[in-house]
Amino acid sequence: MSMNAANLIIKITDEEFSTLVDFVYKKYGITLAKKRQLVEGRLSHTIKEKGFTTFKQYMQFLTSDASGEEMITFLNKITTNHSYFAREKEHFAFLVDQVLPYLERTRRKELRIWSAGCSAGQEAYNIATTMDDYFGTRKSQWDTRILATDISMNVLNKGKAGIYPEDNIKDLPMPWRARYFNRLPDGSYQVNEKMRREVIFKVFNLMDEFVYKKPFDIIFCRNVMIYFDQDTRNRLVDKFYQASSDGAVLFIGHSEVLDKEVTRYKFIKPSIYQKLQKA
Repeated sequence: MSMNAANLIIKITDEEFSTLVDFVYKKYGITLAKKRQLVEGRLSHTIKEKGFTTFKQYMQFLTSDASGEEMITFLNKITTNHSYFAREKEHFAFLVDQVLPYLERTRRKELRIWSAGCSAGQEAYNIATTMDDYFGTRKSQWDTRILATDISMNVLNKGKAGIYPEDNIKDLPMPWRARYFNRLPDGSYQVNEKMRREVIFKVFNLMDEFVYKKPFDIIFCRNVMIYFDQDTRNRLVDKFYQASSDGAVLFIGHSEVLDKEVTRYKFIKPSIYQKLQKA
């Protein structure tokens, strides 16, 4: 096979694309309608690797794979989300300056925290280290464990291991690196065991019904809704609202915005919303 043949992009037919768009939207809420080139570009290599020559063959394989692993691989390919520590750091400053003092006054030694669409865990550990730093010597009196969910077992396993390249933690202050990470022989960094115990990783599809024992006080769902259409976003945000305690705060990505005509959350500042306490 020549280099040109190896690099050839497999074209998707209108019918195949329509079937794929419908399937992914119904199951995961992700809209691919305007992502045709991205789908062709990112999946051509995978299709050839599997020994297929058309999208139709690959999609039959994709939808009949009972383990669901191939679907996860597919979703990871089309929703690549780069994550690192101290991303959108204004959120963490607001958490420390405004949210935590308020919650410390109004909650009883327990905070319910959710990192939704957590990818490989950078955000969840960032929250954990922020909690540890904020509470300091009071931390032992508080349960601030974080629920971290994603649809991909692959990224959750990376999260559980807590090992990241140095590039991922370059924006963290040096004292935090020393306090919360161990440098490994290959130059990567591992979140220390104490912090790893603060995060509970679970597989969860945000399109599914939310089941929880107690409502959440803090929800991070950042740069996840960019893949959803407006209706799906509205439904998801409403589920977050119903799963929030009075006074709870929702953080979304800086490039995301909630529909103020629809949401019951109160706008606090760009990408930060609150469920107001009942009068």
